[in-house]
Amino acid sequence: MIIRKDVLVKAANFCAYQERTQAEVREKLQKLGVEGDEANEMIVYLIEENYLNEGRFAKIFAGSKFRVKHWGRTKILYELKARKLSEHSIREGMAEIDEDEYIETLCTLIEKKKRELRAEKQPLVLRQKLARYAMSKGFEGDLVWNIINKLEK
Repeated sequence: MIIRKDVLVKAANFCAYQERTQAEVREKLQKLGVEGDEANEMIVYLIEENYLNEGRFAKIFAGSKFRVKHWGRTKILYELKARKLSEHSIREGMAEIDEDEYIETLCTLIEKKKRELRAEKQPLVLRQKLARYAMSKGFEGDLVWNIINKLEK
């Protein structure tokens, strides 16, 4: 089968611009009118030439969502699965999150939110709002409650 060079160049540029998943590339190829075996051959070529690397995508995605947007593991994991990554790639991405930095970020988020909610007089309501906020960012419930309890002492 002959691969169309014009479409291959577009796909390579698409991958070179920013990290992509195979699903995103397959969708782009479909929009360019390439499907089936031809699309598979192009994806194999992009992987062989290192334009496409899902492990690299997962590492960059998890690391940046954690460091820039302060997402927790639960939210990051959900997003990586939604992007149809392999379990191996997901594990690679999740390994980018340092445990100490993770807990420090969670403490900082909770302390910052606590300052924003200083008008809240009822301690139980304040605790609930802090926990809800941290969990909405994707942090694990048991860890959130442990940190809230430690910060109160």
